[in-house]
Amino acid sequence: MASKGTLRPTAGELEILRVLWKLGPSTVRDVHERIRTRRRTAYTTTLKMMQLMAEKGLLSRDDSSRTHVYSAALGEKKAQQGLVRDLLERAFGGSAEKLVVRALSAKKVSADELARIRALLDEMERSRNR
Repeated sequence: MASKGTLRPTAGELEILRVLWKLGPSTVRDVHERIRTRRRTAYTTTLKMMQLMAEKGLLSRDDSSRTHVYSAALGEKKAQQGLVRDLLERAFGGSAEKLVVRALSAKKVSADELARIRALLDEMERSRNR
């Protein structure tokens, strides 16, 4: 099994992880009901995906009761960091500047978001100068 740091969830796996990050430990039925509100999918498809994700180390499964309860074994922040790192290398040749420029030009950014981004950049700069 690959380490959690090297896992790159697919779009479908990310959808399941997002549900589990939001709900916390859940049954397949709970996850399936959330996914069904956005797109048509069979319960057995959700079940099989979650079983495979557990085998890959993306989910953990508590099978101590009749109804298995799944939890995200990969945290949201860690998953996002891995995906961004991969995107940064593959699409932007490792340039964080290019990534940020494209991200900010891809859609309209609110004044509040820009203010938070500026504050984060200021904080990063302050911590580097310490």
